[in-house]
Amino acid sequence: MCAIARKGASEAGSVFIVVRREDDKLSAYGPPPGPAYDDVGRRRWQALFEGQVVDQAQVDQFIARQASIDPDIWVVDIDDPSGSGLLEDDAIE
Repeated sequence: MCAIARKGASEAGSVFIVVRREDDKLSAYGPPPGPAYDDVGRRRWQALFEGQVVDQAQVDQFIARQASIDPDIWVVDIDDPSGSGLLEDDAIE
């Protein structure tokens, strides 16, 4: 299942993806420093929390901090037992 957990401005705002794994741990991805897209036009992502799986409280705190900096952020929640979040491996930094 996929849902928009936080809707930002339609014309702006960073996008964050939160992936719930089958063990109820979360992986999170956000915009990396630099350009949002790679040389072939694919969106680039940075694994948050140093690529580690975390619990809901850690993600909630992170999103709250980001929203206090930029209230236009978007958050997409994805339930994916494999933990990939439907992201291509080569798009994640």
